Amino acid sequence: MALIVQKYGGTSVGSVERIHAVAERVARYLARGDQVVVVVSAMSGETNRLVELGRSVSARPLAREMDVLTAAGEQVTIALVAMALSDRGHPGKSYLADQVAIRTDSSFGKARISAIDTERLLADLASGIVPVVAGFQGVDDDGNLTTLGRGGSDTTAVAIAAALGADECEICTDVDGVYTADPRIVDDARRMSQVTFEEMLELASLGSKVLHPRSVEFAGKYRVPLRVMSSFEDGPGTLITMESNEMEQPIVSGIAYSRDEAKITMAGVPDVPGVASRILGPIGRAPIEVDMIVQNTGADGLTDFTFTVKRDDYERALEMLGAVQTELGARDLSGDNRIAKVSVVGVGMRSHAGVATRLFDALAAENINIQMISTSEIKISIVVAERYLELAVRCIHDAFELGAVEAEEE
Repeated sequence: MALIVQKYGGTSVGSVERIHAVAERVARYLARGDQVVVVVSAMSGETNRLVELGRSVSARPLAREMDVLTAAGEQVTIALVAMALSDRGHPGKSYLADQVAIRTDSSFGKARISAIDTERLLADLASGIVPVVAGFQGVDDDGNLTTLGRGGSDTTAVAIAAALGADECEICTDVDGVYTADPRIVDDARRMSQVTFEEMLELASLGSKVLHPRSVEFAGKYRVPLRVMSSFEDGPGTLITMESNEMEQPIVSGIAYSRDEAKITMAGVPDVPGVASRILGPIGRAPIEVDMIVQNTGADGLTDFTFTVKRDDYERALEMLGAVQTELGARDLSGDNRIAKVSVVGVGMRSHAGVATRLFDALAAENINIQMISTSEIKISIVVAERYLELAVRCIHDAFELGAVEAEEE
């Protein structure tokens, strides 16, 4: 018998038929003797509908009230799932965040979990009741309803699994695991049977949409075994653990990409201490997130400074830097919001030389120009023109033979 926390996303509970399918799936686990805690999101599209509704009423809705509004979607789902389970002879009991006591700070819209009271959950499990918990939401010390932001339901599930000491946390979604690359771009992309937390955190941070980085970070911190699997078909999915049990770790485990990129270059700025702070200071205070940064070697006392931001922040960042350009006497300020970032990730990179050369050779063979490069111990990220994104992903995937294994061991 195992204690398992299962999280079902919006697509998995997006209709009455799918809610029944979730209940059937949970019932199979119960039939084999497992204990299950279910965490659910709002039905697909519901949170977006509520956000639009709030913005149609108020041009500047209060963050506290938007949390109350957007958290309503999960209340519907937990009740429906609990009903579907009970009709199958497995009594379900729905819980809102304040009923479980999922404690958070007071950062509305992006609250962080501080503690979870497991007393009610453990009592239900001991009585044969299936707790069905609303994901995405919490309650602060003043009793205010809060929401956890993007990926919040995944984080709720991992946090509950950690608090309960669960044997596994299963993220049940519309894909059957984590792939070596996006299957929509790479035909022979392969589902990985296992990946380390370290690799998954990098992949999630660099553009993989399967899991939100925050939930992976939480799982790694509390050593919660995490499994990504399909809600719609049986299969082992992908297990995310602390260490790989493979005899020899692949050099590269997977490829992630992001289209949501733009770069800004301030050319001909004084090559003096503090210039980076003077350029990025206003950006950081905006606040606008900066990703990759490149500063060229100075010539004639001048240097060029390039950095990337999210595409939605591009126009605002460029406008803000107009005054900085004048202040520094920079020769030129330019930008490009038609770029993309492609990243290769693998803990095997630590023990293998020549990974960068292999990557660059693959891109050169396709005449793809690299605009920026960033590296860490287990990843290499490059910026290319957006029109070359899919070609770059495919040729890199081939170069590292990520799709070469026709059948994998489970």
